[in-house]
Amino acid sequence: MALIVSLALPTAAWAENRGSADDQLACTPDVYRLCSSFIPDEDAITACLQQHKPQLSPACRTVFSRPATAAKPQGQDDD
Repeated sequence: MALIVSLALPTAAWAENRGSADDQLACTPDVYRLCSSFIPDEDAITACLQQHKPQLSPACRTVFSRPATAAKPQGQDDD
């Protein structure tokens, strides 16, 4: 079960950070319902869920609606 949960979060940030456990749990049912044929391909799951955004559960849609955070190189400050 932990393996499936680790594959379930669909955001650009998740592709890099895997998101929080809550985010993963929010989208796991949608992965099974809409994108199970793509398990275990994380990139394909993400693309599938993005494509099905109107059909996502409210909790998973919230995860997808967050802006992706760009990683800032270490040692650089905002000027």
